[in-house]
Amino acid sequence: MNFFRSEDDIRKWAQFDSRKEEGIISLKDLVKIFSGELFRRRLDPDFFSHSEEYRKERVGTLKEIRRTGAFWLPPNSST
Repeated sequence: MNFFRSEDDIRKWAQFDSRKEEGIISLKDLVKIFSGELFRRRLDPDFFSHSEEYRKERVGTLKEIRRTGAFWLPPNSST
């Protein structure tokens, strides 16, 4: 994971790979993803019984922040 001040800085980085451009995300959106129940509830004893609802929430968050390409969504996540 690398942090840059802007997308322009990312593109100027010597190791930038344009094939992975879809993975560029703002810190604000990254925080939104990792604030979801999937990550907050991992240590709950009933985590696995709720994993499908957590997955749906994560997919919804990804759609909300417009990260819906193959880089972000696993196969069969059209919920």
